[in-house]
Amino acid sequence: MSKLIVDATGNDLTYRIIGAAMAVHNFIGPGYKEEVYERALEVELRDREIGVERQFPVEVAYADLRVGQFYLDLFVERTVVVELKAFPHALTDDEQGQVINYLKATQAPVALLFNFGRRKLEWKRLLPPQDDGPLQRIGRDDVRKAHRKRGEPPAYVPASKRGTTTNNE
Repeated sequence: MSKLIVDATGNDLTYRIIGAAMAVHNFIGPGYKEEVYERALEVELRDREIGVERQFPVEVAYADLRVGQFYLDLFVERTVVVELKAFPHALTDDEQGQVINYLKATQAPVALLFNFGRRKLEWKRLLPPQDDGPLQRIGRDDVRKAHRKRGEPPAYVPASKRGTTTNNE
């Protein structure tokens, strides 16, 4: 049996946020823009007396200079980063990579990634990476073909030369 991973909230706050997201999805259903779910979840969390800030600004600095800024969809109790999507497809590594970067930039201990765009609410709980390396983009940008090893790609073989035999004898 696998061990239950307990996040920095003791799982209590993240479970309450997930429950609020399920209530929103059950009431509204799929098909709306992300902003609709963001606002509805903010209302639901406030109704449940959970502190939430929408479009929370996070600055990115380099050498003590501000070089960028992004906004969290929701920052709950200044502890949980909440990122919402409304995609008709399943969540990918790209969305998870985005949230992992948010965790690193905010130093938050846990994040929740929701996809309201499907018939059934999809969600993932993410914890910060263990290393302190640079922010990374993971997902489709970092794909390697499973059958290839590092180094040179296999040589191209024209279709006319691929395992065909000729009967010109």
